[in-house]
Amino acid sequence: MDTRQDINTALLVMDLHIGILHRMEEKIAQALIARVRQAIAAARKAGIPIIYVAVAFRKGFPEISPNNRSFDALKQNSANLSTMEEPVSFKPEIAPQPGDVLVTKRRISAFTGSDLEVMLRAYKVQHLVLTGVSTSGVVLSTLREAADKDFRLTVLSDGCADADPEVHTVLLSKVFPRQAEVLTIGQWIEQLQG
Repeated sequence: MDTRQDINTALLVMDLHIGILHRMEEKIAQALIARVRQAIAAARKAGIPIIYVAVAFRKGFPEISPNNRSFDALKQNSANLSTMEEPVSFKPEIAPQPGDVLVTKRRISAFTGSDLEVMLRAYKVQHLVLTGVSTSGVVLSTLREAADKDFRLTVLSDGCADADPEVHTVLLSKVFPRQAEVLTIGQWIEQLQG
């Protein structure tokens, strides 16, 4: 029996694939992976769908316009982009498992250039729990768009990371609380169990 109609929460694991993680300091990336792994395990135990969102491009990167400053700068250094060609790879500790969904996006927001919204409607999801790299990139862009689409939102503060710690802190403490509940992974797991 398909029980998806009874589930209204999904955990989004955004841009935590090797193409993005290899840009982070190894120690920081490993700590983030360990924390997000706890969130993934808790979601599995609670029967919450896990949707992996990855930025990736076709061979040759035809989706990247020279008008897009962020991605065009990466395209100019194609060695940086080679790990972002389809299909993407994940560290084994947090790799998608059978039954998980992998959504490929072409821009920063998880919604832009992807079928994420179609998947969320299919699962009747109304509440998104966000994790990802970077806080000022995919997490911010997805949060803003999801709020405009009337999703209930939770951001797992220690399930996000950013190259700029100050920006990370400002977003989590001042910007995100206007549109989302901001919790640690431990607090979220407590809510699931309570």
